[in-house]
Amino acid sequence: MKTILFSFLLALAIFSVEAQQLADILRDVEGLPGREEYLASPFVTAGDRLYMVGYQDGTFPDLGWHVEGEMGGIWNHPIKLMDGFTVAVGLEDEFFCLDRADMFINYPFANKHVYKTTVPEIEIERIQFVPEGMQGAVIEFTLSNLSENPKQLSFEFTGHVDLRPVWLGEKAGMFDHPDLLRFDDERKLWTAQDEGNEWHVVFGGENPAQMHLRASPHCNYEPKGQGAAASLIYDLTLDGMETKTLTISIAGSYASLEEALGTYDDLLYNSQTYLEEKKQHYEQIALKSRITIPDKDLEKAFEWVKYNTEWLVRDVPEIGMGLGAGMPDYPWWFGVDNEYTLQGAIATGRKDLTYSTIDLLHKLSEEENGNGRIVHEVSTNGVVFNPGNINETPQFVSLIWEVYKWTGDRDFLEKYYPTIQNGLTWLMEENDEDGNLFPDGYGMMEIHGLESEMIDVATYTQAAFADAAKIAEELQDERQTIYYQGLADRIREKINEDFWVEEANSYADFIGTASEALHLIEAAIIRADTLDKPWAVEELKAMKSKISALPPDQKQGFVVFHNWVVNTPMEMGIADREKAIKALDKGARFVNPFGVFVTGIDRDDSSDLEDGAFAGSTVFSYTGAVMTLPTGVQAIAENNYGRPDQALDYLQRMTRSFGFALPGSIYEVSPDYGMMAQAWNLYSYAVPIVTQFFGIKPQAGQKKLIISTQMPSEWEEATIENVEIGNNAISLKFTRTTEGMELELLQQKEDWEIEFSFPEGQYETWTINGEEVTPEKTEKSENVNARGKRITASFH
Repeated sequence: MKTILFSFLLALAIFSVEAQQLADILRDVEGLPGREEYLASPFVTAGDRLYMVGYQDGTFPDLGWHVEGEMGGIWNHPIKLMDGFTVAVGLEDEFFCLDRADMFINYPFANKHVYKTTVPEIEIERIQFVPEGMQGAVIEFTLSNLSENPKQLSFEFTGHVDLRPVWLGEKAGMFDHPDLLRFDDERKLWTAQDEGNEWHVVFGGENPAQMHLRASPHCNYEPKGQGAAASLIYDLTLDGMETKTLTISIAGSYASLEEALGTYDDLLYNSQTYLEEKKQHYEQIALKSRITIPDKDLEKAFEWVKYNTEWLVRDVPEIGMGLGAGMPDYPWWFGVDNEYTLQGAIATGRKDLTYSTIDLLHKLSEEENGNGRIVHEVSTNGVVFNPGNINETPQFVSLIWEVYKWTGDRDFLEKYYPTIQNGLTWLMEENDEDGNLFPDGYGMMEIHGLESEMIDVATYTQAAFADAAKIAEELQDERQTIYYQGLADRIREKINEDFWVEEANSYADFIGTASEALHLIEAAIIRADTLDKPWAVEELKAMKSKISALPPDQKQGFVVFHNWVVNTPMEMGIADREKAIKALDKGARFVNPFGVFVTGIDRDDSSDLEDGAFAGSTVFSYTGAVMTLPTGVQAIAENNYGRPDQALDYLQRMTRSFGFALPGSIYEVSPDYGMMAQAWNLYSYAVPIVTQFFGIKPQAGQKKLIISTQMPSEWEEATIENVEIGNNAISLKFTRTTEGMELELLQQKEDWEIEFSFPEGQYETWTINGEEVTPEKTEKSENVNARGKRITASFH
């Protein structure tokens, strides 16, 4: 009876696939074609449980370095399921391996490979997607006979199983063993198990004509590892000009074979439904904080960066769900990456994702450290690699405050307040050895020997105490409010005094002794000389001569590397304005057409001419890199000091990397190196666009919204829609006039207070809902308040 029922359901599934193919669901979805020169580079199709990484040409080469050569393929964290698969098509006693796609098309939630020239007179399309919440993937092959004559085809699908643990698996008691493959004759599919674990993967499709326990003899593919391979062969007849579809499902489990088979059956019968649901999910992502701006390249990049972020959601139910950092080598969870990214996520309506990720980081940090220190890097098996760099603890404080401003969720604030208090105590009592209010240790720049008092650590510490004071005030903890604000004020003053280096027009990379600085300068000279940067070598040698005259124990700020982190005082808005403008102008030197150099001394005059691939190195390295995070930080910094034109320039530089290598994505290192999708890109786009250009600054706890719009001078109109704030949602339209600007604001909740706020003296005439009003003056700004579901305002 079971066999009869299964056969009936299988026939029903085949009928359903023929009735509606996956390709039909994608027909009205925007797909971005890739560049031919990047077909031999990675793509990803992802759900929150499982993802697939291969090459745009349709192959699955060994790639990645965290688990060397194993970061591609199909992953169901905390295990890998398969290295990939091959497909060979037989025609007239000759086989053709589908290993050189002619075209790759990326969709927000699926992708397609097109083979036009591989098999004579046959065009083949391969579409794959991963349903949300499921440990499985669906691959659909569409074969079209381009001739008038019938064709007899043999279609061979070979799955290369490799059940193995994720990075640091051995520390969690996870060890790899050889894999065993068996054919399930009833279901007509292959099942595989790791010999030493309950790790399983199954794959199959419609009734195969043959099956073989071997790799394909027609495709040259031998991945590394202790995996195994097996094939399914299907016989197809295509009449003249006929098209047929074949669907393969893959499912896995790190718990049991029964679970994997259950997922497989579900995919077999419901794949179209799941693709429709995934389509709707991504449509909702697009609708939140949706912008319409004159710069259509930037508009498109912002939309797809929201999709890129969704590709990085990792859900391991036994541990938690949160954003991974990047594909393919950083799919697991990081503290600081999310402390940036989630500021963009909450500004684009992703409260659910923001909450789950913060909860996961908090739980992992408490389990590992228990003292408020926030972890840096955790594998998906729960093993902590780095218990936390110094900057991550203060940045967590600021993240919590930023999220609260958007949600007004007091319970959220109360939940994390004890950790905030403990973390700030740990930060200052255990990491500020000389008691000068600057914690010692690594921040964002993990340069060997650079563990002194770092500018970014100092800046984020100052911001943390300022934000902790606001949290304490909100929770009516008067004593801590006074204490935290006092520290914040003192640290801000000291940063502007002790870190500022007047002759360099820059904040220092670090504060240390002359002896420490000389050691780092020696290393920097070697680096600059190796990279053929003569201007940097000359500058560093002059600096070495000057510092050599100082007492070796004399402590002060030094500008050695021109690292991007010297811009963090402007990013956080704590730099004195005069210093800020000098530093921002100085920072504009260390760029190329794609953005800001991680390390400024890597730049030279030829950087202005670079318009192609980043060379990188045979061993993975960020030397010489331009990255999206430093570029986004610089855009935010420019906006903080009223320079939106300069901010737009940085966003446009970053956007030149959009789709450069992977259509629809922006690489971590511009334009085409490192991770092909990177979470913190959302910070670099959402914060300057949503909170600065449109000027949306929420205070959800008070049911209040501050609008401080400052648009680039070349934009005449701009709109943002469906921005979620607390229980409210707003849309804002900007129109430039000959004398100033007009704004139209729509909100769902008419009882929310809207405050328009601009620098003192910027506008002479303020008109709200058609009536001229006089703004109230504060220390540095002028403000006027209004209520209602629709508010019109003009400023001249």
